[in-house]
Amino acid sequence: MTQAVTFNRPLQGLKDQAAQLNLRAAGLWRSHPRETVGAGLLGVIVAVALGSASSSAPDTAVQTAVAPPAPPPLLIRQIAPEQAVKVNAAIPVADGPNPAARQFVFKGSETAREQALQCLASAVYYEAGREPTEGQRAVAQVVLNRVRHSAFPGSVCGVVYEGSTRATGCQFSFTCDGSLYRQPDAVHWKRAYQVAQAALSGAVHAPVGNATHYHANYVVPYWASSLAKNAVIGAHIFYRWNGGWGQPSAFRKVYAGREPSMMALRSAALAAEAATAHLQKDAVAPGTVAEAVEDIPGAEPLVPSMRGDKRVAVRFNLAAREATEKVEHKGYVEKVKASDNLKWALSGDGTAPAEKPLGKAAAAATPATGASAATGQR
Repeated sequence: MTQAVTFNRPLQGLKDQAAQLNLRAAGLWRSHPRETVGAGLLGVIVAVALGSASSSAPDTAVQTAVAPPAPPPLLIRQIAPEQAVKVNAAIPVADGPNPAARQFVFKGSETAREQALQCLASAVYYEAGREPTEGQRAVAQVVLNRVRHSAFPGSVCGVVYEGSTRATGCQFSFTCDGSLYRQPDAVHWKRAYQVAQAALSGAVHAPVGNATHYHANYVVPYWASSLAKNAVIGAHIFYRWNGGWGQPSAFRKVYAGREPSMMALRSAALAAEAATAHLQKDAVAPGTVAEAVEDIPGAEPLVPSMRGDKRVAVRFNLAAREATEKVEHKGYVEKVKASDNLKWALSGDGTAPAEKPLGKAAAAATPATGASAATGQR
């Protein structure tokens, strides 16, 4: 009973205060109706503004918090390949579950599928053309993982050629290091094409999991230690993002079924690579082999590739062919200003018609007495 009285007293007090406020509001309305309406509208506006501000502020904070990480460029530490292999081997594979990626479901036109197939096969060929089939399937899986991740473009070709025309660097090195100038050989291209076909048809390479990054074992990217090492397959090491961005829940983007033109992306990548090579030609250190080829018409020394290969490569463009065709041939005889004897020796001809014997001319024979004289008397 005491508890009932205790609880009822505060409630009775609130009821009394509410009744007094109602009486004051009614009196204010009778004496100042216009002012009461204006104050009420102003209160409603302020309440709506405060409500929208309070609701929009958390949304902005959430959007900022859930923004996907930017894909790191493939910047390589300048260490020897042998040392890089040791450094990579020392990085442990991440603990915990490594679930397989979901099947990739392609929904698009035949034209879009052919574009996606060409781009995916190119990535498999140029990135892992000499690798076993398992290594090629792993590369294809990474590409499709990126297509479904919000940090990357939503098309296969967009993922493969991302960054190929930017100064910050490409995501797949074959699109910006001149590899596209090499025509694929039929045998390895067929195998890469088959791997790409299977991946677009739903084949999943489970050991890769939800990896979105990889690199060759003879280089060490600067980002290698900041990601979770997922798997080692062939000559490649695969990584996923730490935290939620590397979990299956982050790969929920639906493929739209549209693809950009593969030929347009390829042409743009080659044009950017040629411009970059031209700008960086002067950056080659003097006294190297690359400096020696600069005077050859049409020869372009390539800077070391992003994979860390420091060997000098030389590419001959169309200017080299034109320069070769325009070169005036000058024979060795004219070039060294050979003498007449050397010209005759090099010609391979026989004895000339007007050739004179070497040495002194033979003397005339003296007539003898006796038989010769008697014969002469007959």
